[in-house]
Amino acid sequence: MKTYRRQAYPTEDVRHYLEPGPVALITSACAGRRNVMTHAWQTVMEFSPSLVGCMISSANYSFELIRQSRECVINLPAADLVDVVSRVGNCSGEDTDKFARFGLTAVPATQVAAPLLDECFACFECVLYDDVLVDSYNFFIFEVVQAHVALSPQHPQTLHYQGDGQYMLSGGHISRRHLFTKVL
Repeated sequence: MKTYRRQAYPTEDVRHYLEPGPVALITSACAGRRNVMTHAWQTVMEFSPSLVGCMISSANYSFELIRQSRECVINLPAADLVDVVSRVGNCSGEDTDKFARFGLTAVPATQVAAPLLDECFACFECVLYDDVLVDSYNFFIFEVVQAHVALSPQHPQTLHYQGDGQYMLSGGHISRRHLFTKVL
């Protein structure tokens, strides 16, 4: 087994290694307003019910839309949308209609008011499951109540944000299902 020689690293930069993975475009809608934001701080918290935790900065325009509506859609773009993902994340929905500006197609969801993005291969409609950490940490716990996933490709290449405008692309897929006694 390979071992590694390591050196001290600034703790404020560990996110470059720990960002949990794939970049999402989160859509929200409330009181006639809507937005799409780039997001990279989500984590699966439970399988059933399907819970996803998201840290959304209170400085983000989407924060209050999501807090008030108590719902959103987590849309997963493939790597070919890297320029759109970057541009969406570098302007505010407070003064910009990002759907129009970046050519994103809003499609009605089935369970929530926030739209799905037609350009994304997977869209997860979410409702707020628990808000106990929102005031302290801006951390929302959502339940996925409806999932929409493209039939093909089965494993699209995704973007993984490493900070400072740098992305890592997902690589090839390997299976070790035969090593699991129970596949979840």
